[in-house]
Amino acid sequence: MTQRLHLVFGGELVDPSKTTFKNVDDIDIVGIFPNYAEAHDAWKAEAQRTVDNAHMRYFIAHLHRLRDEEAETSPTEELDG
Repeated sequence: MTQRLHLVFGGELVDPSKTTFKNVDDIDIVGIFPNYAEAHDAWKAEAQRTVDNAHMRYFIAHLHRLRDEEAETSPTEELDG
């Protein structure tokens, strides 16, 4: 069976219409989950907990896509660039 890990993380954004974090040191790592359903539940709980702060956003990163060496990759965005 293929393992599909998902990372849930979030924090306060500089601008709620963009995805730049205000302070990277304050990013909340919720956890790594073995499937999308559990990751979604964790994401939803954190999003609802912080609903009063429009600058807070939580994300689900598909870690299993980073490990799949057979899959085509997209160009990586240049750092600070």
